[in-house]
Amino acid sequence: MEYIRGRYSWVLRPFLIIYDLFVINFLAFYLLNFNSQELYFFSYELFNNKNILYLLYSIVFWLLSTHFLKFYKVYRYTSLLDILSLIIKQFVVYTFLVYAFEGFFRSINIEVSVTLNYLVYSFLAISFVKLLSYYILKSIRVYLKGNLRNIIVIGDGESVNALKKIFLEKKELGYSIKAIFSKSLEENNSGSIEDSFAYLESNNDNIDEIYCSISDLTEKELNEYVRYANVNHCNIKFIPNTKKLINKRYKTDYYNYIPVLSIQEVALNNEVNKVFKRVFDIVFSLLIIVFLLPWLSIILFILIKLESKGPLFYKHQRTGINYKVFNCYKYRSLTTTQESKGTYVSQNDTRVTSIGKFIRRTSIDELPQFINVLKGEMSVVGPRPHMLTYTDDYSKKISKYNFIYRHNVKPGITGLAQIKGYRGEIKRDKDIINRVKYDIFYIENWSLLLDLKIIGLTIINVVRGDDKAY
Repeated sequence: MEYIRGRYSWVLRPFLIIYDLFVINFLAFYLLNFNSQELYFFSYELFNNKNILYLLYSIVFWLLSTHFLKFYKVYRYTSLLDILSLIIKQFVVYTFLVYAFEGFFRSINIEVSVTLNYLVYSFLAISFVKLLSYYILKSIRVYLKGNLRNIIVIGDGESVNALKKIFLEKKELGYSIKAIFSKSLEENNSGSIEDSFAYLESNNDNIDEIYCSISDLTEKELNEYVRYANVNHCNIKFIPNTKKLINKRYKTDYYNYIPVLSIQEVALNNEVNKVFKRVFDIVFSLLIIVFLLPWLSIILFILIKLESKGPLFYKHQRTGINYKVFNCYKYRSLTTTQESKGTYVSQNDTRVTSIGKFIRRTSIDELPQFINVLKGEMSVVGPRPHMLTYTDDYSKKISKYNFIYRHNVKPGITGLAQIKGYRGEIKRDKDIINRVKYDIFYIENWSLLLDLKIIGLTIINVVRGDDKAY
């Protein structure tokens, strides 16, 4: 996700959108004049007025076309060639939309050349202001030292050094390097990678972006940077090894010729989809918490207490979205509540109580996690959360790109990997690799129907029994 702290785009983009809508409608009224002899805004025959119809049509389809073409997604590192490409694409698409409007209303009798003149004049006016704002911002950065992005660079190597050179030489981009941390400890460095964490904590209101060289960092260090960026609402970018292929799951931007990756906004983190999924999570979890947990908890409390001492619920730490640690709840099925490395339950584990074997085999022990769902720490469906120690261990066996991507969504009570048989104990590297593979597929192909399908198959597996549920 991209944070907008320190940018002017929250003012500039709305201004450009309003200006563009004004231009295409103002020039349409004076050059096309669909229905000037009947121009009335308050009439029972509103939808017979072609001017008003075109006004509504142009607003809706201009906003839709610019959204899908990302016409207003112009950043400080966007090149002039890319902007010209956006203008041409938008011109072609909107030209098609205007002629489609005229073709649909056959009563409109306007020559093709007149419509083309309207489109050319409109896009000349739009392009002029778009390019003017682009160069004004560049001038502000160079001469007034405004609209700057405060950044730190983590790591070393050919790609990192090339990117630092771009930041230092191209003042019009507006990047101000506040500190550089790497293992090499060169003269211009601010310290080691370990020193960067103390620096970030003391400057958390002054850093807009963090640029990390993935190949120079451990999984634990990457986790810390991702977690810091999420908490402090600053952007984190990844500088890949250019000898490796760029992972398509990440948004790739080019600063001149240097590729820089950022975590792609997945469908699950789209604002509209988040609302749908969150509403579904709340409704589903409330049904379970209100109608199932109260009486089930009383029965299990008696049975668990009769067999072993200890609490009804077992609380353990797990890794959540953006590596945020949270307490995950379960019905206690073991004789111990102490969590340590290697506590994934194995087959015929002596720690499992008699009632524990039953509730684990039927997955009843997972039901208290609907409390985590209601709290917003988990979702009903998503990648299963791992123990903190296992997060570190598994990250060494799979791609760092995939592992970071997996932790960019909320974990779930059930998931695609679980219904495919990759749940519970990890016996081989293949188990965790396939688990993450299905997690990535779920993230990239999410839909509410897919969630319902996974929930349905989970219920079937519970009834039928799962060999790995022990």
